[in-house]
Amino acid sequence: MGEYRNKVRVIAGKYRRRQLAFPDVDGLRPTPDRVRTTLFNWLGAELDGLVCLDLFAGSGALGFEAASRGARRVVMVERDRSALTLLKDNRRMLGADEIDVVSGDALAYLRGARERFDLVFLDPPFGLDLLPALLPLLPGLLAPGARVYLEAARLPDLAGWRVLKQGSAGAVRYALVEADVAEPA
Repeated sequence: MGEYRNKVRVIAGKYRRRQLAFPDVDGLRPTPDRVRTTLFNWLGAELDGLVCLDLFAGSGALGFEAASRGARRVVMVERDRSALTLLKDNRRMLGADEIDVVSGDALAYLRGARERFDLVFLDPPFGLDLLPALLPLLPGLLAPGARVYLEAARLPDLAGWRVLKQGSAGAVRYALVEADVAEPA
């Protein structure tokens, strides 16, 4: 896999303490350990059987953490070639067969996806402000009770979403939300 300066550590689960290399790519900043710990505490220790989507996979920190904690399937979408190569190398190194690495644009993936997800990680590059365009595309891809993790410099208007938890760490704002669907009468 070569030597890379940038590494992120899997915090818990079957891949615990494993170091994952990631490239120097403009806008790629892994979710910090402290934020990942908070997120996975919110989600619960085990993610057994969940189907997850890591839409802007980058370093893969969120997707590998979900797989490590028992997710049945994790789809990682990434368009940067060097990041994509390392995601595949890391998957191979861990023997993480539950992870599917997909090359492509996040918006195009969402528009063409037919699978339903229990948990979606949305952590696009901060400078692109993509969350307002992405959120309306999600509800049709969410399984009942699905949750969505958002991370950005500034969270968008969340009309149509119920905020379950939210926090901040430095310049990072993050939230765990679910679609705000009216219950049938």
